[in-house]
Amino acid sequence: MVAATSKFRFFTGLALSSMLLAMAGCQSNSGDVLNVQGKQAASASGEKVLASELNAYCPTLTLREGTAYFNTYARGGQDDPAKIVYQASIGEVTRDCKRANGQLTMNVAAAGRIVPGPQGAAGTITMPIRVVVTRGSDVLYSQLHQHKVQVGDTSSATQFVFNDPNVTVPEPTSRDYQVFIGYDEGPPKAKQEEQPKRVVRRKPPAQAARPAPAQQQQPATTSESDIPR
Repeated sequence: MVAATSKFRFFTGLALSSMLLAMAGCQSNSGDVLNVQGKQAASASGEKVLASELNAYCPTLTLREGTAYFNTYARGGQDDPAKIVYQASIGEVTRDCKRANGQLTMNVAAAGRIVPGPQGAAGTITMPIRVVVTRGSDVLYSQLHQHKVQVGDTSSATQFVFNDPNVTVPEPTSRDYQVFIGYDEGPPKAKQEEQPKRVVRRKPPAQAARPAPAQQQQPATTSESDIPR
């Protein structure tokens, strides 16, 4: 079984790194995650944000905890490490921003790799990747993508790049937007509880209808003419 590690950097090729960094304006995930609290604290403190700063503001992009990995299993092998077909992971995220007509449009991207598991085989892997933009408790944008990657070589990891170029939200009036990306498998499937066995109650055999009591026969009446002489 192949073990995945969060410290593994996925961009070993210069071309792949350059593409993501150019699209993002040289923003990496690690720096943003460390600065999220500081930026949000500045906004919450009530400090006046200059128009020039808002025009340069591009919301922080964060890989939400617990959404960096996605496993696919062979039929009937859910949560069994020996039944893993592939483990996909996201290692780098980035974004860039454009403004027009009162709207902010972001191109959100993620890069990662797909590692074959014990049941790995060539084919197409479909990964559910969600992009969300929030302002406080308000969700401004939420889109689930079914990103497909063709895997041909099961002897090594396959790298992939995902991007959503049309993340459009109202232009911010303060620096309080947050962008999240990660795998979204939906709510966990509830385990079907064992249903109690149905008790079949047999009906008692129908009792045969009792015959109506026979009427007591009245003794036959005789007349003197009937008596033999």
